[in-house]
Amino acid sequence: MNLAWKEIKKNKVRFLILGSIIFLVSFLTFIISGLANGLSQDNAALIKDLPKGQIYMAEDAEGAFNLSRIDSDLQQEVMGKEKEAVAFSIQMGFLNDQDDKQQSVAFVTSTESRLFQNVHQGEVLLDSSLQDKGIKVGDTLKNNQYNGKFIVKGFVEQKKYSHAPVAYISEEAYHEMYRVNDKQLIYVPNSEPKEFKGLQAYNNKEFLNTIPSYSAEQLSLNMIIWFLVVISGMLFAIFFYMMNVQKIGLYGILKAIGLKTSKLFKMIWTQMAIITMISLVISISLSQLFNVVAPKGMPFTLAVGTTTQLSIVFLIIGFIGATLSGLQIKKIEPLQAIQQGEA
Repeated sequence: MNLAWKEIKKNKVRFLILGSIIFLVSFLTFIISGLANGLSQDNAALIKDLPKGQIYMAEDAEGAFNLSRIDSDLQQEVMGKEKEAVAFSIQMGFLNDQDDKQQSVAFVTSTESRLFQNVHQGEVLLDSSLQDKGIKVGDTLKNNQYNGKFIVKGFVEQKKYSHAPVAYISEEAYHEMYRVNDKQLIYVPNSEPKEFKGLQAYNNKEFLNTIPSYSAEQLSLNMIIWFLVVISGMLFAIFFYMMNVQKIGLYGILKAIGLKTSKLFKMIWTQMAIITMISLVISISLSQLFNVVAPKGMPFTLAVGTTTQLSIVFLIIGFIGATLSGLQIKKIEPLQAIQQGEA
């Protein structure tokens, strides 16, 4: 520890440059991770907030829920066997507010369940983000496909689908607007997949991947995150390799006086841990601060658990990078290294 710290103090500028780069890479990784989680919630919070379970879709829809239609008899069969099952439908649409401005929403209706908001005919419950658009409880909203009017009965927090705020409406209103009586999906909480003729089962994660915008969005952002993590490992490997090349003579002397190779490895690992921990503390603090001060409309969510997992990954990658760079130390012969260092 003392040897590692003495070298850091002796080569402050070099280690400061490495620490700064690791800070920037980790900070960027945390920010992109926060955006990925935020966009994930903004795209599919309606589904992500459901407990683990199975979502059943018509088999002939081939994974496209908007093409799914579950026959009412089949729906009754499933709900008769699964007492907590709920049938629901989702359709993108719009509502006209009192100023006749169109607001894009995802209309959701369901059979009676504690997992979904149930409203009466002529009522609507909206995601709270629409309050920023000036909509208030008691406002009257209209839709061209619906003969009546919707009265806003309240707001719910963080209910989005396909980046649109959710609007819970009654089954009667949904049937009138979309001219269908069959539901698209059946959700069964806390269950293993079961065989129902004509239905395909998906767990929550599998269903999320059937949403084209969700899977493409998350894949792109996660690739960037892991690319940055790999870059951090390469930075450690390159930095310590260059440092080791410059110190071959020193290592030869240390080996000649009896210092074990394992001690030299411990010195490199200690330096890596010190630089990484300091960089991570600063980047975590700033990213959590950004999580608090980020503009309200920005889809940014960075949980403590996510930062902890990424920090552990950074430490592991840093350890691997530093170890790979130190493999050359094992090959150093004291006399040859001293002569090379003198040359």
